[in-house]
Amino acid sequence: MTTNQTPLDAALPMNERPLNAVLRAAANGALAVAGASVVGMAAVEAWQVFARYVMNDSPSWTEPVALLLMSTAMMFGAAAGVRANRHFGFFIVVDFAKPAVQRVLRCIARLIILGIGVMFAVWGGEMMLDAWSFPMAGAPLPQGLVFLPMCAGGALIALFAIEQLVSPPPAVQVGE
Repeated sequence: MTTNQTPLDAALPMNERPLNAVLRAAANGALAVAGASVVGMAAVEAWQVFARYVMNDSPSWTEPVALLLMSTAMMFGAAAGVRANRHFGFFIVVDFAKPAVQRVLRCIARLIILGIGVMFAVWGGEMMLDAWSFPMAGAPLPQGLVFLPMCAGGALIALFAIEQLVSPPPAVQVGE
């Protein structure tokens, strides 16, 4: 890995298409959002502990905001992992199969990933729209916001699965 590569870039071929570069940037952005969400969640929980035990005034907004940040980190991190071919891959079964079987298994795995991503995006979007007009318990935010990470992360997962179906990354050998 060169000095200007991110962890997600290491698994990519050097001659990527322009769309691959856009999707690489989207995956790096998803990873940044996931990381920022984890840091934000830690900060919110730290404030909760400080407010409760030092100030004796526990804020009601910290729990729903921490859960929103956890959902964001989980979905965007999963999407970045799909793009890097490190998540939802059934790797043990695939890596020990014969090369011809590996190609079929990878295609099946990517189709499953695509289906899961579409389900997250569609159902998350429906739940987000259905709940948007209701206030979140404990925080001055719309309840539908809780489902936004599921919808956006699912869309990214599906998009990255389609990319891998169209132009799969090079095979990674066991032990690399």
